[in-house]
Parts: sequence; structure tokens; C-alpha cells
Amino acid sequence: MQDQNEAEGVTEAGRQYAVAYALQYATKDLHEAFTLYRCVMAAYPDTPEADYSRMQIMNIATSVVPKQELLDAQVALTLAHFEHEKAT
Repeated sequence: MQDQNEAEGVTEAGRQYAVAYALQYATKDLHEAFTLYRCVMAAYPDTPEADYSRMQIMNIATSVVPKQELLDAQVALTLAHFEHEKAT
């Protein structure tokens, strides 16, 4: 027998995402929202909520990390990726 919430199309991933979203926008607790978005991605990687969580993490990162630090991290990651490709 289906749970009533599941019958209405509400999933656990959706519930957890909604909590993280409320923390981000209603209470402005970016650290906790960030943590919950990561949990959604880990627990439900193939869901739309995981994709939404990735986007929200990027939004949080751009709002709290200085632009130059983000660029430096992206450059370093890209260079490491190129080096790894060369080695294989």
C-alpha cells in the first residue's frame, strides 16, 4: 500500500530538497542548506532534486565565495583534469 504522500507525488528527495530550500531562502541558513543539498545529491543522485541541489550549491558558492577564489579553483581543477587525461 502506497504512503499518501507518495500517492500525491511527494517523494523523500522532494521533502529534503524543500527543507534545504527553505533554509536557504526563508531562514538564510546557507551553511545548513548547503549541507542538506549535498545530502540530497548523495542519497538521491538520479533525481531531479539532485540536479536542483547542484544548482543551489552553485548559487550558494557564488554568493559566499569571492569571484576570484571561484575562478582560481575552477582553473586549478581544469588544469588537474587535463594533467590526469594526459597521464592516462
